[in-house]
Amino acid sequence: MPSRRYVRGWGAVSLVAGAVLLGTAAQFPDRPETPDPAAPAPGAVVSLDGCVAPGGWCSAPRHTVLLGGTTMLTGRPFTVDRRVDGPVEIALRSPGTLADVTVTDRRGRRIAGSPSPDGSRWTSAAPLPAGNRFAARLVVEGGGEGPRRQIARLDFRTVPAPVGERLTASFGPDDGGRYGVGQPVTAELSHPVPEDDGEARRTVERGLVVATEPRVEGSWYWVGPRTLHYRPRHYWPARTTVRVRSGLEGVRIADGLHGGRSRALTFTTGDRIEAVTDVAAHEMTVLRDGRVLRTLPVTTGRAGYRTRGGTKVVLGKEPLVRMRGDSIGIARGSRDSYDLKVRWATRVTWSGEYLHAAPWSLDAQGTEDVSHGCTGMSTRDAAWLYDTVREGDLVSVVNGYGAPMAPFGNGFGDWNLGWSAWLRGSALGPDTPERAAAAPRTGGAVVLRPAL
Repeated sequence: MPSRRYVRGWGAVSLVAGAVLLGTAAQFPDRPETPDPAAPAPGAVVSLDGCVAPGGWCSAPRHTVLLGGTTMLTGRPFTVDRRVDGPVEIALRSPGTLADVTVTDRRGRRIAGSPSPDGSRWTSAAPLPAGNRFAARLVVEGGGEGPRRQIARLDFRTVPAPVGERLTASFGPDDGGRYGVGQPVTAELSHPVPEDDGEARRTVERGLVVATEPRVEGSWYWVGPRTLHYRPRHYWPARTTVRVRSGLEGVRIADGLHGGRSRALTFTTGDRIEAVTDVAAHEMTVLRDGRVLRTLPVTTGRAGYRTRGGTKVVLGKEPLVRMRGDSIGIARGSRDSYDLKVRWATRVTWSGEYLHAAPWSLDAQGTEDVSHGCTGMSTRDAAWLYDTVREGDLVSVVNGYGAPMAPFGNGFGDWNLGWSAWLRGSALGPDTPERAAAAPRTGGAVVLRPAL
């Protein structure tokens, strides 16, 4: 059986986040390992056009791994002294032709690229992600003595971006939970992505992937530079599984910023529970999957403290909560001041709007509005509602007099935006297939044909 010699290759690159491309384990069957007299000394930097600057740097529009026709370049990896953004290139240094090049990442996905017209080099279609490993299978034809066709394998990696230059996403709600059909997905970014950097926002949005069973149409909305919300066009179907992950690890987002590793999220939805308060009728109707469970007499906000209209989402539940007027700007000791311990409180805004037990207003429940903005009911009804709803369930207020619930900033008012308005908050634009977030994809194999 013929012996095999392994020759170590090298490359000098620096991705935007400071990543270095390292070449290893290039294999040429049945070829002796011989030093390349043209190889630069350790510590030198070689650019695309071959300039050598010992101890310095050469300006290069791309990062090149140079291959010798009969041997690979030898020596240890090098690093450029300045950051350069560009694709990775595999190029023959001596006569010969790259007849075929296939580059894959560590998951076996093929990396898109294109050959030069003369077959002397292959260039990736885009900069390679930082912090990843790659394998290149090369078929070299001609260019020297020995077998006319040689097979080489080049394994290399891109060094991770520095921790301070990695964008990660923290997803909500909590992993593994069961939520109502109104629960939006949230993504809190570790670094801001400004509104005027549309390409960076598109990159981030494509990389934040939401997959559901059953499949539904949905989209992200940029609430701010660090915050995105995702919701379907309509409420989640009951008993849906929602999986959220980031496909941004190693992906270049902007100068000095690459994607980092983010923890994935999976949650499910329960039955479709809706609590609809008709302010004019002073009653709340609670439905499960469209079927009426109960209709409860209630009281809502009086003049000056009207209950917000529109659709809200249950944020949490507290069996006992202290409510004070000064928490919403009412001066202590004033006529409207209050300080109460309230039972069976279901929260729908961060500022303190609840559905709760209000035994002090039993006479008004079902007939008039006397609260400071909350929805009050009997202790028995409040306890039943508390046990019936969960986080993410829907609470709607109709036929009222209050201002509409804001979409963001005081809870989840996401459903108060129509679908066309929601899509305007996406960086991908309306009515495009890619607005449904999808992980970045690599292209197919590139075949280089020898020059005639």
